[in-house]
Amino acid sequence: MNFLRKAPQSLSHRLTNHPSTSASGRKEIKRIVVGATRSSTRSLSSSASQSHWKQYEMGPPDPIVGLNEAFAVDDNPYKVNVGVGAYRTDDGLPYVLPCVREAEAINMNNPSLNHEYLGIAGDATFVNLAMEFVYGKDSKVLKDNCVAAVQTLSGTGGLRVFGELLARKGGHKEIYVPNPTWGNHIPIFQNAGLIVKKYRYYDAGISGLEFDNLIADFKAMPEGSVVLLHACAHNPTGMDPTPEQWSEISKVVKEGKLIPFFDCAYQGFASGNAPQDAFAIRKFIDDGHLLATVQSFSKNFGLYGQRVGALSIVCQDPNEAKKVLSQMKMTIRPMYSNPPRHGAQLVKTILEDDRLTTDFIDQCSDMADRIGSDRIGSTLCE
Repeated sequence: MNFLRKAPQSLSHRLTNHPSTSASGRKEIKRIVVGATRSSTRSLSSSASQSHWKQYEMGPPDPIVGLNEAFAVDDNPYKVNVGVGAYRTDDGLPYVLPCVREAEAINMNNPSLNHEYLGIAGDATFVNLAMEFVYGKDSKVLKDNCVAAVQTLSGTGGLRVFGELLARKGGHKEIYVPNPTWGNHIPIFQNAGLIVKKYRYYDAGISGLEFDNLIADFKAMPEGSVVLLHACAHNPTGMDPTPEQWSEISKVVKEGKLIPFFDCAYQGFASGNAPQDAFAIRKFIDDGHLLATVQSFSKNFGLYGQRVGALSIVCQDPNEAKKVLSQMKMTIRPMYSNPPRHGAQLVKTILEDDRLTTDFIDQCSDMADRIGSDRIGSTLCE
């Protein structure tokens, strides 16, 4: 804009000072150039004021992220952040698992390491390891190639992909979630085009499950309904069904021909035992459910900022799994094209190595034990 202003002034200077230009001519040239400059300035100013974005209103802060932002700017030396969904040291600092640091060192010294694009479905080796992690290495559905699976942008990305798949390809209009549930579940599914309905789950009056009401709500759901289940460490209550209750839920889901969808965000982080935390999912598999699972490796591996996750759908046969996988990839391609490489590479490095896997299990167990002991101490102090 400054260049445009200077150009006519320079031209004006040359013309008004030319020997052949009369005094009256000089005045007229100056009047025209100055007028044009002012007109251009007014036009630019007017254009800038007519913003296409002025109809946008200030959105409310996210309940969790907004709390973390408020914590960051608070200068009180005694502040405590009870909203952050991440493991911290005794000093309140981020914690990196030693096995993750070792995996990073291994990859840094790997001359074949590169930063090429992954495929739409992500790192195939990572995906296979993630499936073994949640379903078990000896899982029949894995051996029979009946699982369609992709790497996702952690759990949030997997939830959105599944929601889009349900709404756009599966013809589903609704999904049932527990009351209460993780705060982001509802907007994720709503933005995918689904109507979110709730089933009764937790009774604050007794600090326990509304199990009878939960079963009643499941029995009232229309056939073919999709129902979201927290695999372990229910967020936000921390209250999970017992193995016997999971068996009853599985039975009712099977009888009602419902579609179980597990959100597995805390495997190994809940009890300190990864197979134990996958009990519900593996029980449903054993009972013959064609379920779906979304996994997050943010909490258990401490890879919060790396966005590592997976989405899997158990199908009737390998041919059906191929078709479902193709639709998953078609959903992902226009959404984010392909997932990031680094975090998945770290998880893969750990789960491919028996020693590092053992280290991970021990370190994850230590985190779970510390959280449990801190909660007990907090309860005793009340």
